[in-house]
Amino acid sequence: MLSPKERHRLQEELAKEEHPRERVIDVLYALQKNYGYLSDEALHEVAELMSMTPLEVEEIATFYDFIYREPVGRYVIHVCDGTVCWNLGHESVMNYLSQKLKISAGETTPDGLFTLLPVTCIGYCEYAPAMLVNGRLYGPLTPEAIDDILAKLRAQQPPVREDR
Repeated sequence: MLSPKERHRLQEELAKEEHPRERVIDVLYALQKNYGYLSDEALHEVAELMSMTPLEVEEIATFYDFIYREPVGRYVIHVCDGTVCWNLGHESVMNYLSQKLKISAGETTPDGLFTLLPVTCIGYCEYAPAMLVNGRLYGPLTPEAIDDILAKLRAQQPPVREDR
């Protein structure tokens, strides 16, 4: 559950809005930051805060690639599979990451460190093929660059999440 202080902060922000429902994504991200993902409990909290039904919130949450409805790893790797990244090696990047991490797309490593997710276009075509790790851009990617990124992430404690 949200702390009373965080709940009060969100309620104050929403009270200032002419159309508070327009802030639903911000509230989803706030609760995701608190929980690490949007649990069923968090979904109901959002619904209550926004005066929406849980179904309305669920429909919005499942539309966005950066809202997680299941637990994710400490580092969420979004591999762009947009047209430009696809043409410049998306498949080899995804295959390489799957091989290195020993997981498939949509899975999390057993140690809970990495979650690997494809994402439709991250909008950084000039860095293709590209990926985001906790919101940070990496690209253009090569096997060597990926090895370096993974090594640095494994060594970094605690990670900083730069949620969108």
